[in-house]
Amino acid sequence: MARLFIEKENRTLTDVAEIRAYLQPHGIWYERWETTGRLSDTPTDAEILAEFAPEVEKLKQQGAFVTADVINVKPDTPNLDAMLNKFNKEHTHSEDEVRFTVSGRGVFHIHPEQGPVFAVEVESGDLINVPRGTKHWFNLCDDRHIRCIRLFQDPTGWTPEYINSGVHGEYQPLCFGPKYVANQGVQPVIKL
Repeated sequence: MARLFIEKENRTLTDVAEIRAYLQPHGIWYERWETTGRLSDTPTDAEILAEFAPEVEKLKQQGAFVTADVINVKPDTPNLDAMLNKFNKEHTHSEDEVRFTVSGRGVFHIHPEQGPVFAVEVESGDLINVPRGTKHWFNLCDDRHIRCIRLFQDPTGWTPEYINSGVHGEYQPLCFGPKYVANQGVQPVIKL
């Protein structure tokens, strides 16, 4: 389940309804898709797309998306650091960035026009969009693994349009620690 952290307010949201309510005014939608028992331990990209085809088709119709793929990032991915450096700086896209996380964890840092920068950590079962033109950046968590279904309106994919005076340098990559205990809050782990 996603966790949302607003650093300037020292506030963390973990309730799905609260997360949705916070994201909605920014044009960001968040859904939870059940993943338990839907895939084998080592599914192929084709198996992932086939299993989630009904959900993906619904999104394609709602958002004029024309294609979907699966990205599988792991520590031994060739040129991983270079790939991550393309997305860990504040940027925008000319279309919505839509990701459904199949496995792993990562953090979207969102810099809305109105309001403070906030971070949304996603994990297995989380679907999120970052609306076109929204300033954001992305970091992987400690295990440097994430596997996602991505949807595109343009089949050539997203191209980052970097913000020259981006605020990403003012924020450390952030992942929530594994010791999250419901009703006791989240202790963020700062990655240096």
